[in-house]
Amino acid sequence: MKWEKAKLGNLFQIKHGWAFKGEYFSNEGELIIVTPGNFFEKGGFRQLAGKEKFYLGEFPNEFLLKKNDVIIAMTEQGPGLLGSPAIVPSDEKYLHNQRIGLIHEIKEDKIDPMYIYRLFFTSNVRNEIFGSATGTKVKHTAPKRIYDIHVNLPPLTTQRKIASILSAYDDLIENNLKRIKLLEEKTQLHYKIEFGEYQFGDKEPQNLPKGWAIKTIGDIYGKLESGSRPKGGIDKELKEGIASVGAENVIGLGKYNYQSEKLITEAFFENMKRGKIENKDILIYKDGAYIGKTTLFQDDFPHIKCCVNEHVFLLKIKDELYQNYLFFTLYQKLYFDKMQQLNANAAQPGINQESLKSLRILWPSENVIEEFNNKVESGMKLIFVLAKQNTKLQEARDILLPKLMNGQIEV
Repeated sequence: MKWEKAKLGNLFQIKHGWAFKGEYFSNEGELIIVTPGNFFEKGGFRQLAGKEKFYLGEFPNEFLLKKNDVIIAMTEQGPGLLGSPAIVPSDEKYLHNQRIGLIHEIKEDKIDPMYIYRLFFTSNVRNEIFGSATGTKVKHTAPKRIYDIHVNLPPLTTQRKIASILSAYDDLIENNLKRIKLLEEKTQLHYKIEFGEYQFGDKEPQNLPKGWAIKTIGDIYGKLESGSRPKGGIDKELKEGIASVGAENVIGLGKYNYQSEKLITEAFFENMKRGKIENKDILIYKDGAYIGKTTLFQDDFPHIKCCVNEHVFLLKIKDELYQNYLFFTLYQKLYFDKMQQLNANAAQPGINQESLKSLRILWPSENVIEEFNNKVESGMKLIFVLAKQNTKLQEARDILLPKLMNGQIEV
């Protein structure tokens, strides 16, 4: 099997996106602007619910991305994102902005499009991109710098086999994500059937069932704390340690962005008096643009040992029987909006413990909560089984990729 040296600029071209106008951005809509910070991660394309930028204005049609387009991050809008590739998952939905590059004019007699996608995960290509990047505050690259990168290229048949093997891992991961989504939707449905008609905005319900009440977080919490980080901040050179979970990792049930993860030393972790994550802890984003965004970790996901930094609250109820109910209450958009409003008069975006303790929530009777738990607990456990499977699949794929891409393993 003969591999040949090839220059990327002889295999494809990179097209910059369009500068979409800020006055037409919206929090709702149909067309979403793809940006590196919201749509790239190690392993591909993701969409962070609540962080999308929708576009309502006119734009040149050539900047509407198509399904299976290969795109790359041209700016470092997050740790390790510069040069990250992604595959567009659907037609007629995503817009190509100036911070991403579209791979086009591909010489398909020399290189397979999916093999190009995998090339941008290799250390050779990524190191070349980082090494030639410019910019002080935000690193960025340019098409010409990428064109100058040389790679070892196997025959087309081998390229397709390699891409197919790695895609099989992606397909398993995607299937698990779909199952997680269905399990979450099923639990949300149980919640809305049981409690939806009694949820309230500014006006509290008057005719609650017997044994139900309105309480504050302050009435019911057993643990409410944030974490900390070392003086001087995180050591970016640290390669081994304990994960310090930040707001960027508060994504959703069974989801965690390992690429943006920051580490602290074992010694610092052991000395922490607060902020260590325990089973079924609820995590709440406490400051910044997405105050109130909420998730829950359990069964050693995402790590057996980890903690939060000062931007995240950990919340646990006095009686763990109510923990799933409390999570799905705070997970509702209604309560996200309420937590946003707790910050309405603050000079700096953020909520403190006292304001969160003042949040009023519906408090059903114990027998109703026990029935709800019986319906949802097995689904919750399966969500985290699948999430941990995905972590292992990602690790296996990432170990296999360089061995396939450098010919160490023949196919």
